[in-house]
Amino acid sequence: MAARLYLDHAATTPMLPEAVAAVVEGMQRWANPSSPHGDGRAARAALEDARRRIAAAYGWAHELLLTSGASESLAIAMGRSVADRRLITAVEHDAVLRLGEGATVLPVGAGGLLNLDALATALQDEGRTLVCVQWANSETGVRQPIAAIADIVHGAGGLLLVDAAQMPAHADAEVLRHADLVAVSAHKRGGPPGIGALLVRDLGVLLPTGGQEKGYRAGTENLPGALGYAAAVAVPEDLAEMARLRAGLEATILAVGGEVVGAESPRSPLIGAYRMPGVSSAAQLIRFDLAGVAVSAGSACSSGSMRPSHVLTAMGWTEPALREVVRVSFGRSTTEADVDCFAALWRATFEDARARAA
Repeated sequence: MAARLYLDHAATTPMLPEAVAAVVEGMQRWANPSSPHGDGRAARAALEDARRRIAAAYGWAHELLLTSGASESLAIAMGRSVADRRLITAVEHDAVLRLGEGATVLPVGAGGLLNLDALATALQDEGRTLVCVQWANSETGVRQPIAAIADIVHGAGGLLLVDAAQMPAHADAEVLRHADLVAVSAHKRGGPPGIGALLVRDLGVLLPTGGQEKGYRAGTENLPGALGYAAAVAVPEDLAEMARLRAGLEATILAVGGEVVGAESPRSPLIGAYRMPGVSSAAQLIRFDLAGVAVSAGSACSSGSMRPSHVLTAMGWTEPALREVVRVSFGRSTTEADVDCFAALWRATFEDARARAA
């Protein structure tokens, strides 16, 4: 393969040219946006314009706090929400699992969807509860039923936090309509790393700590990052095309005896997880990498670990099956030729393994 093929966009996606240009512009606006002089006021105006553009791209009409990324957004929401206790699902990102120490963990079914009966039962206890769910799982792409979850949470007087790090702008009206807090990230959408946002329906649900961002985050504002983020989310993502490309890949995988994780559940068109029976994830990754293809064995924050995927474990997968799964994720730059190339490589790898085992 002459050039490497990148199919790990759920880990991070290449910065768009528009975002790079905007970051450069931001670096030329060197003044501190919190300074009272003319240069500072000009920087502040640019920052607030970027904030408005980011909110508009997501269709969010409420408050938006700029952060260093989705992990910090989640930390603010989990740590400073006016709630007596916290509920998280068993398939949340590692960042949420770390933040949710002591939280009640809710089960999911074989398809990766939250057990709504278990949620309703857990919410019967007294006190205000913060419930955290992913928009789409970063390993499998399985999407949670946000509206149904919100009805149960709000009916019990609780708050709903949605980890939407994997959500494209304007991707889900249910999130905009029902979530109280939403964590989003720039580098998953073609923007720069080190910038994200927490979308807040009502700042009254968060305890302020002082500093910048209306008193909810201390530190000099990242103007270049904000401008890059605003530029990136203004560039549309063709989700219908991504869904078509993924369907073609999955047809090949199923035709030769592979398995699609969460195939019966609603999923993000940008993420797919696939089992190659009899071939370990590690062996697949080596074969694909040597062939010039970048995929992963799960979330980039945990795929370097030797421990089994907590997501697949929660879905009822057992070893060694869960150690035979790789994640493929698509982005704006993914083409039909890219997917065809990987599909052929996946088929060849599987057929070679079966031939050696025969």
